Amino acid sequence: MILVKDAESLILDLVKPLEEYEEVNLDKVLGRILAQDILSDLDFPPWHNSAMDGYAFCHGHLDQFETLTIASSHIPAGSSQDLAINKGECVRIFTGGILPLGADTVVMQEDVEIVRDIVGIQSGGRHLEENRLKLKTSPKLGDYVRQKGEYYRAGEILLKSGIRINPPEIGILAATQHQMLRVFRQPRVSIISTGNELKEISSSLQKGQIVDSNQYALSGSIAQIGAVPISMGIVRDRPEDLSEIILKALSLSDFVISSGGVSVGDYDYVENVLADLGGDIHIRSCAIKPGKPFTVASFGHKLYFGVPGNPASAMVCFWRFIKGAIAKLSGVTGGVISPDGHLNSQTNSQYWYPQYIQAIALQDLHAQGQRETYLSGYLAWEHNYQRWQFQPVSNHSSGNLISWAGVNGLAILKVNQTYIPKGDTALIMML
Repeated sequence: MILVKDAESLILDLVKPLEEYEEVNLDKVLGRILAQDILSDLDFPPWHNSAMDGYAFCHGHLDQFETLTIASSHIPAGSSQDLAINKGECVRIFTGGILPLGADTVVMQEDVEIVRDIVGIQSGGRHLEENRLKLKTSPKLGDYVRQKGEYYRAGEILLKSGIRINPPEIGILAATQHQMLRVFRQPRVSIISTGNELKEISSSLQKGQIVDSNQYALSGSIAQIGAVPISMGIVRDRPEDLSEIILKALSLSDFVISSGGVSVGDYDYVENVLADLGGDIHIRSCAIKPGKPFTVASFGHKLYFGVPGNPASAMVCFWRFIKGAIAKLSGVTGGVISPDGHLNSQTNSQYWYPQYIQAIALQDLHAQGQRETYLSGYLAWEHNYQRWQFQPVSNHSSGNLISWAGVNGLAILKVNQTYIPKGDTALIMML
């Protein structure tokens, strides 16, 4: 019986990332994995522009003028006119407007006062007046100016191959006018449900029969992480039927997941069938609870995962092992390049592994200690103390699908760890 961490390493070592690509329009790339480095021939911002509605001026002129002459022109966002300011002059500017030549600072409109100033004497002795700008604050050089190239310099890597494309990345790609993208082909994952007791969702159930819920739960989980689920339906506990459907599933997909038939009962044929078909069996059981009867086999680069039929066991095996394997297969390796040329935190193999946090247990947590135990529950952020808290479900039976509604975390008790008292911190795998 293999340890959980060893099983994780073995599985990931078996996975060979896809090297098949396709060209996809920007409006179809959500959730896909980028298969090219993205560069732009534009600086961002492409010009010095204002970050506020206000007035643009030269900061050096403030030492010479108590008030500034307000130019007759103004600069809205989107204006392409080339303007320049004279000595002691300012110009009305709006957010996104291009800074005029000679200006280097912007003051917010809330921080100024428009005053009437005498600038001369007309014939007849009448005062010549004009509106002038008086600052109510002492702005610093460069205030409220977005400098050209401050966010990104043309020619540098903007998005690196291997990143999952989420809405922010779509916005970046649109801003840099990348309409067609090369992305990795989506992994295809077949799902087989085994068991004489299983029936389709539309069936009339007889005594002893249950609906094949794993087909739907696993299919949704696969689709949620960007792969393509292929439902192979239900197969009865007969070796010849199982052999036929496994061969078909392997021909259609990169990975195969079957639920049920991997224990040591009289009707558990999966392992023998895999061996008869020429599969290399790498894992037969794992020191995890729920999920001990867990089979992993390979057929060349294609992997077969046999998970238990109990719903909780099937989902824990998926979240703990298969989700990361699909992520690696899909080509996830990269991240975003910051302006200083460094990858951000969402990089390399991070997506292959579960994400963990520490949380305060709101109830006692118990385990037998022989296997690494995963207890389902509900994570919530405790604002008063700025920490996570974890409320376990009341019933941890591996066959109790009902108790999993709303579950978003799994508390982990390591091998030989039998108890975490209420109020202590627990290691939580986030879902």
